Amino acid sequence: MGSPGGVLDRDAITIGEALEATALSAGDKPIDRSDAAVIQAAEMKATGRTEIAPGGVAAMAEYAASVNPRDVNKTKLGDVLEDATQKLPADKVVTREDAKAVIGAEMRNSPTMSTTGGGVAESLAAAARLNQNTGK
Repeated sequence: MGSPGGVLDRDAITIGEALEATALSAGDKPIDRSDAAVIQAAEMKATGRTEIAPGGVAAMAEYAASVNPRDVNKTKLGDVLEDATQKLPADKVVTREDAKAVIGAEMRNSPTMSTTGGGVAESLAAAARLNQNTGK
């Protein structure tokens, strides 16, 4: 399977797939500032870019985080991360380094200095562990 980011190992979990797992595990959580930051960090790791893609998952999350405090119909993680593999301009296999960077981004932007249970950082950390355990 090819992608703009390169060839992916079919048995390894990608960043896009980990984001989609978050849509299932924490999809009902309204997006806040820390979610937007962690999604941005994940997208940047997936694409290798230093800026977010217009219309990508990070841009959607940032917009949701900016309007959710005033919006009655809050945008949720599932709304943005569903089909993340198709929304990302590139994707790659999750590594421990990717997971560490994403965890750091979430903690730095969280008022409680913690990660969300079942959230993006935890999903990427779990994917990195699985990839490492299977030698990917």
